[in-house]
Amino acid sequence: MSNKKRRRLPVAAVLMCMLTLAGFSSSAAFIQANGQTEEGSAIEGEIASNRENPVCFFAETWEKAKEIAEEKERQAILAAQREAALREEERKRAEAEAAEQARLQQYDRELLASIIFCEAGNQPYEGQVAVGAVVMNRIRSSAYPDTMEDVIYQAGQFGPVSSGWLDRVRSAGGYTESTMKAAQDAIAGANPVGECLYFDQGGCGIQIGDHFFH
Repeated sequence: MSNKKRRRLPVAAVLMCMLTLAGFSSSAAFIQANGQTEEGSAIEGEIASNRENPVCFFAETWEKAKEIAEEKERQAILAAQREAALREEERKRAEAEAAEQARLQQYDRELLASIIFCEAGNQPYEGQVAVGAVVMNRIRSSAYPDTMEDVIYQAGQFGPVSSGWLDRVRSAGGYTESTMKAAQDAIAGANPVGECLYFDQGGCGIQIGDHFFH
């Protein structure tokens, strides 16, 4: 090695070499004091080899340490990337679920508004809410299906379903602003008829407009 290259050797490298040589010297002294063994011969051979070129020994050790550190850093980066990918996947799944829930809620509101329009579009607002409340009562009742669509489309329950009028209103978006608000209020819990499950134009029950609820 030229003098110019030696001057460029890092101070840390010089110190490491000195410590390494000091360790080798201690090992040699121990071997001399305690007698030669097979293991001692191997150590002495390593000492002799590295005394000839301690800088190369340090360079190899330094490179191995550097490789280990780089591998740990690479693994940490991969772990962080996997965690970020999982978080992104969870975020997208949550957004998709929220969007689907919002779609279903809007579907139910429009369906309820449509049946209210068909059954009570010409009735006072309270009567419209009451029709919506009957549908909500049936959803909560064990005697009826537990979804908006199944309750409304249950065979033989609502005349506008059997006649096809409900589907025509739905396809045309023919419900009114009033019936949409009544549907929203009923879904939110507005209920002027208690636990009533039926309404008609007969002569018993709670009368609101032309309908009797019982």
